[in-house]
Amino acid sequence: MSSRREFLEKLTVSAVSLPILYSPASVLAACDGQPYKGPVLRVAIMGLGSYGNRVARGMESCKRAKLVGVISGTPSKVIDWRKKYDIPEKNCYNYKNFDQVKNNPDIDAVYVITPNGLHCEQAIRVAKAGKHVICEKPMAINAEEGERMVKACKAAGVKLLVGYRMHFEPKTVEVIRMRKAGEFGKTKFFQGQSGFVIGDPTQWRLNPKLSGGGAMMDIGVYSINGSRYMLGEEPIWVTAQEVKTDSVKFKEGIDETITFQMGFPSGAIASCLSTYAMNNLDRFFLNGEKGFAEMQPSTGYGPIEGRTHKGKLTQPHITHQTLQMDGMAQLIFEGVQPIAPVDGEEGLKDLKIIDAIFLAAKTGKKVEL
Repeated sequence: MSSRREFLEKLTVSAVSLPILYSPASVLAACDGQPYKGPVLRVAIMGLGSYGNRVARGMESCKRAKLVGVISGTPSKVIDWRKKYDIPEKNCYNYKNFDQVKNNPDIDAVYVITPNGLHCEQAIRVAKAGKHVICEKPMAINAEEGERMVKACKAAGVKLLVGYRMHFEPKTVEVIRMRKAGEFGKTKFFQGQSGFVIGDPTQWRLNPKLSGGGAMMDIGVYSINGSRYMLGEEPIWVTAQEVKTDSVKFKEGIDETITFQMGFPSGAIASCLSTYAMNNLDRFFLNGEKGFAEMQPSTGYGPIEGRTHKGKLTQPHITHQTLQMDGMAQLIFEGVQPIAPVDGEEGLKDLKIIDAIFLAAKTGKKVEL
């Protein structure tokens, strides 16, 4: 399996506003086929690879967001996208001239879907051009870069959002709702398993400068973020252990397998696995004093499957990227917040934890957060 994209393909507001996806009913209402007459977020996608294509397809069903522009270093891709999505030539840019988006009133936001190592500088350029930034996760390759991005967007007066699609996914939203309502009682334990066997050794994900790491930066971030929204707390310490069986494929700076543990203020703990060396790993488990939740697949593109102590989760499957982009448009225009944050501060929290995990794996010591 060559990438996370294939892995996931094969695996199946303001304080007075109610978030759009707090309940399955609101999810259905967002996709009920009724005409929408409100503001539409006009988006340019930067990076026209496999995931950029997936986001574009998802946006075809959006009511509140529309693909209107592209940014790419490959002219042939721009031509193909122009034809497929009826994108005007004036809304097409390359990586050298996309700063000129500042002069284009027909673009509201740019979704950065390029290799991790490019996110920081590209996002800052977008912010300086006065456009909202949506950045794929992980937001950057370390917390220092993440902080620069947050500061740049605040200085420019634009939103910085991160591609946390699971924060809009109906079954995930229901589990978070249950936890917030106290239906699991005091949460005690979270387990996250994220892994697959990566293929092509020449791909950018195995290039330290472009990826910032291996499996942890690719899929381990799901377990980190998942532990936080399922337990409803921020970790205060981490420990980690790294195993590398192929030092040629997984060169210095590219982790193959890391197991890591996190401790939380309430006493809850998390035990997680991130790997590029094992398939069939896409599972979340939450245990509380009154009940549990299990999701498998927990983060794949296809239907999420899950159950709790109350029975099977039956919320509908709706294309994640459709819900995400409509939800982000509502956040930008109306201030309506999803059940779990998707802003730059959220992305920065994950980056600080990743930095701590790498340090713990390197030193063998517990790292306080």
